[in-house]
Amino acid sequence: MWFAATPVDILAGAMLVALLLDYCFGEPPVRWHPVVWMGNYLGRTGRLFAPEIGKPSPSVMAQFIAGAVAWCVGVVGVFTLAAVLSMWVAQAHWVFQVLLLGLLFKPMMAWRVLRDEVHNVEQALQGSLRQGQQQVARLVSRDVNSLSEAQVRQAAISTLAENLNDSVVAPLFWFALLGLPGAAVYRFANTADAMWGYRGERAGRTWTWAGKWAARADDVLSWVPARITALLICLLFKGRGLFQLPGVAQQTPSPNGGWPMGALALGMNIRLEKKGVYCLNVQGEVPRSGHIEAALHACAQVVVFIAVICMVAVLWGVT
Repeated sequence: MWFAATPVDILAGAMLVALLLDYCFGEPPVRWHPVVWMGNYLGRTGRLFAPEIGKPSPSVMAQFIAGAVAWCVGVVGVFTLAAVLSMWVAQAHWVFQVLLLGLLFKPMMAWRVLRDEVHNVEQALQGSLRQGQQQVARLVSRDVNSLSEAQVRQAAISTLAENLNDSVVAPLFWFALLGLPGAAVYRFANTADAMWGYRGERAGRTWTWAGKWAARADDVLSWVPARITALLICLLFKGRGLFQLPGVAQQTPSPNGGWPMGALALGMNIRLEKKGVYCLNVQGEVPRSGHIEAALHACAQVVVFIAVICMVAVLWGVT
């Protein structure tokens, strides 16, 4: 099969190449970014079946089926292209396989841009609350205009924890399991959830049923990686909060987001709250200046730990 012939050391080496490219260069140009192409497809097709507010709309079942079909068509296209590229790369010398797979995999994961955007929230808050609100609006879809300074930090740290899974651990997990097609399908599913997976109205359209398949598919694909991410965070903090984590994680509407967020909240002993939605580690300290940088340092250590594991796998394979 297209992924069975790829040795573990080549996959691990490609992960190291991708992590190094991310560290040195960040994201590729927009015009060449596969996730941007995915977003263009999702944006165009979503407008075809998600009903506009105030206009006659199809039945909820018709909306659900249309969203599911559009999602599946996109997945087939992404999977097929990634599989063809994988088979092409497999013909090369192992050194070029590592380099090419790493180059192709890099756009599927994104640590540097996440780190920079979250870091910029604290930098903006040093200027003014309004600047901090504007910066955190780049990370969250909620209304930020009424957020306090502490709530801006809570939103930034929560996003950091959740996206440590979505943008780093989960793509690496699926790449390790199923190669480039696995990582590409996960990235498509996660992007579809971000664009379609809403309850109610967004951008003048209603997505409750039109985006339900996309939301549930992302939940399924993120289930295991989210718990791995939480475990890695707990190990970083020497197991602090490990036994409380299952109860804390269940407080979020998402079956997955609460795990890395809860692990970071318990590990740092801070409270992460979204008014009216969840409050993780209610006994924890309200985030203040310095907590965003501490959270970034903790998540960076998780990324470094993954890189070390990849390096060990490479060395194991070549000896």
